[in-house]
Amino acid sequence: MQSGSLGSWFGDAGDPQASYDVAVVTPSVLRPALLVSLESVFRQDLDGRIQVLIGVDAPKPTPPALLELLARRPANISVLLLTLPYSTSIRHGGVHRATDGGALRSILTFMAGSRHVAYLDDDNSWEPDHLSSLRGAVEGKAWAYSLRMLVDEASGRELGIDRWDSVGPDRGRFAERGGFVDPNCLMIDKLFALPTLARWSQGPGMQSDRTFFDGIRRATHGHVPRPTARYSVRPDNDVFTAFMAQGVEF
Repeated sequence: MQSGSLGSWFGDAGDPQASYDVAVVTPSVLRPALLVSLESVFRQDLDGRIQVLIGVDAPKPTPPALLELLARRPANISVLLLTLPYSTSIRHGGVHRATDGGALRSILTFMAGSRHVAYLDDDNSWEPDHLSSLRGAVEGKAWAYSLRMLVDEASGRELGIDRWDSVGPDRGRFAERGGFVDPNCLMIDKLFALPTLARWSQGPGMQSDRTFFDGIRRATHGHVPRPTARYSVRPDNDVFTAFMAQGVEF
């Protein structure tokens, strides 16, 4: 028998059993950019408690820099770090078809101690008012979304607001398929979304994101009409680079 801890808990100043105002779910492969993502969570201006749930979908040691950052978290933020001894993704020999985290988005959403859940990938970041503005927009609704700013990964230069991809229901280049919202721009009421949460694991690639969005898009939702999420565009992102080369207006 092998024994060992699968997770680490970094508590806040409140009762762990009491509900949080917002939860943040982050599937990760522990790339260095995760530190930047988490720092943007720690800068949030939300007046309330935030629970961060980080899931690592592969057996990896925790980087010392990450532990140092978590030790400096604000008093209103707790962090659960879950590291599995195996991967749930088919990409690494697991059983779930989603290649970007396997079943972790579904698992961590169920584990969240808040009914309102936002999603942050480990290569994206948020403006300080991201959670507070979405929390206001989702009140009394099933979900809410904001826009996103496209940012060059290498230089950090802002390329422009995404006005054609992650732009909401029945809009943008995915309009004929019902539109789309990137997970980094979403906040959901998970009690409403219970029947659709497994869709996060159905992949492959972005297909799981679109499948999940299709399950919630017809429900009542709120909208923050400004870019509060920052989406890193990599040099090998053929879609964005092709559109920018054509001079497409964002």
